[in-house]
Amino acid sequence: MHSVCRLLALAGLAAGLLAAALPAAASDTQPDAPEHWSTKHPINVQVGPRPYYLIDKLDRGPLKRKLERCENQEVRKTNFSIAHRGAPLQFPEHTEESYRAAARMGAGIVECDVTFTKDGELVCRHSQCDLHTTTNILETELAGTCEQGFQPAEFDADGNRTRAASAKCCTSGLTLAEFKSLKGKMDGANSSATTVEEYLGGTADFRTDLYSTGGTLLSHKESIKLFKQLGVSMTPELKGVDSAVGFGDSGFTQKSYAARMIRDYIDAGISPRKVWPQSFDIGDVYYWIKKFPDYGKRAVFLDGDGTATTGTFPPAVADFRALRKKGVNIVAPSIPYLLTLDSQDNMIASDYARNARKARMKVISWSMERSGRIVEDVIEGSPGYYSTVLDGLKNDGDIIRSIDVLARDAGVIGLFSDWPGTVSYYASCMGLK
Repeated sequence: MHSVCRLLALAGLAAGLLAAALPAAASDTQPDAPEHWSTKHPINVQVGPRPYYLIDKLDRGPLKRKLERCENQEVRKTNFSIAHRGAPLQFPEHTEESYRAAARMGAGIVECDVTFTKDGELVCRHSQCDLHTTTNILETELAGTCEQGFQPAEFDADGNRTRAASAKCCTSGLTLAEFKSLKGKMDGANSSATTVEEYLGGTADFRTDLYSTGGTLLSHKESIKLFKQLGVSMTPELKGVDSAVGFGDSGFTQKSYAARMIRDYIDAGISPRKVWPQSFDIGDVYYWIKKFPDYGKRAVFLDGDGTATTGTFPPAVADFRALRKKGVNIVAPSIPYLLTLDSQDNMIASDYARNARKARMKVISWSMERSGRIVEDVIEGSPGYYSTVLDGLKNDGDIIRSIDVLARDAGVIGLFSDWPGTVSYYASCMGLK
């Protein structure tokens, strides 16, 4: 790569991350984005140096040559690039700052995982009960609302840990106003902590705390307003209900919870073409298809076990066709279900992917940039989203190679990523929408 191009990329990242990290003005209702974030002023996409670094690591060949030829081309926003919780490789997930960073990196679709408060409001969090690892709640007065307060780790006389540090704090234990008073942090906890301060650490070593200075939490409605201003499509995921806590005082049932999520988009005047509702519960997907057919057309079944409700991996072509007859047009298994190796240890599409394509089932997958460095993390014992292709991995360049196999061989129509700039660069170079 040319040194000038790298300098431009670094400068672009600095400008983009600075803009993404600036906090919004405090508001009791919905945040007002600066004028330059409105859809009237399209975002100048900046992907930073990471895609260039990964391409440098690729083995010589047609893929590397193709991607290198795009190094000076303008990167554009693309719906193939889906922001997984924003940009949580560097920014606290599901915060305004994380969402802005994702849009700046060209993600055409941004995710708000949806759960609820005790006063029946929807908010953006990955889980109903993750506040102890994703926010500062344990060091605030609201720690008293937690299902389980902080319990320090315990060790025997030889220094061996006999009990991990723990806590459990849920959105359903707070009002919306209380939830909004918290600050987002990088998801993580130190299981050997003996103090709250230690426990709130635990950020994975391939991420960073550089921007974890108090992320701005958002309600679901606020995320819709922000995404509209950023000019991106939206993929809300209806999160499961904690079995030990239930719906609490929220007043929701499963159906009213699922309906409320869609109605927030209807009330905001968001076109169904801009919304990709998701759930791991096929019942939610069927409900949206029946109750809100316009939005149900883009409903995504998150296939958690890779069986497409059959109990068997991989699902047969007939199984995917059966889902399509019920109105399910999109499935989303995790990356390992879509990748495998051939006899020469080359990455190729799995039978799951091939059967889905034969059935004309659209496929989205998750999540790139979430498994750490290939040599130091993945190969050395933390396979993450590369568990089915470990013997085919050499270095960080294989992150780009896996994107290429998912797009070209597996035929995915969209790819979640914790650092959307990488997928945006690939998609823009390859002319993907």
